[in-house]
Amino acid sequence: MRDVYRGLAVATAVAVVAVTLVMLLPPRPDEVAARPVAAPSTVPASSGPAPSASAEPSASPSTADSATAVPAPRTTPSPGSSLAPGYTAMEALYADPRLPKLPKKPGRVAMAKPGKRVFQDRRTGLAVPRLAKPWKAHRAAPFTSKQVLPLRRGSNQRGMLVTCPLPIEAQKSVRDTALLAARWTLNHHPKGARIRWLASQRAKGGGWLLVYQVRYGKHVSRAAVVVLDGGMAKPGLAFVTVPDSQRNRWRDITRVVSGVRVLG
Repeated sequence: MRDVYRGLAVATAVAVVAVTLVMLLPPRPDEVAARPVAAPSTVPASSGPAPSASAEPSASPSTADSATAVPAPRTTPSPGSSLAPGYTAMEALYADPRLPKLPKKPGRVAMAKPGKRVFQDRRTGLAVPRLAKPWKAHRAAPFTSKQVLPLRRGSNQRGMLVTCPLPIEAQKSVRDTALLAARWTLNHHPKGARIRWLASQRAKGGGWLLVYQVRYGKHVSRAAVVVLDGGMAKPGLAFVTVPDSQRNRWRDITRVVSGVRVLG
């Protein structure tokens, strides 16, 4: 019996040891309970939102150049050329070496008594003197009226008096408009012509007149323009020029600028 009790005590001790080992040892890997796993946070440590890739400034070369480029200086418009973008008509006028600036005290014309015989140009609303012989009416195109002197032998220049609606842009100042008109008349003088101012003054009816000399090579012409509002869509222009080969008719220029008036 003593051996039986001894065996039972040993068995009981073995069982106690086994239970203790089971309680102390960790479970096997396949017995780990499934737990939710948090994904790595996409929010940075800072409190602000993460910038997207498209939020980064990515200036194109053209944008960067336009932001930092220094504007190129404007070049002076060449005389006789079409007006460059960004320039006013008066800037082009002042840059034209063919026309000097008006003197501070320009000359004046002693106005003559207007003649009774006039030519009525209803396209411009102006009346201009009908000059005596040897002047004669001529086919007007591209003008609206035209009178001419006969050609002299050996010369291809002759006097003419024409009217037409203003062929250039009118300016706020009627004097500036007359200056631009005088510049335009160089298209009807020989190449290389240059102006020298002789007179500048207000014309009858609120217009402006300019008298000037045009030099080309060894020759000169005397010329004048009168700009006057005849009540039409555009102001009217009267332009007269007489070459030195017909200088005995230069006195007719005074008759013209004295006699231009508004119809009515």
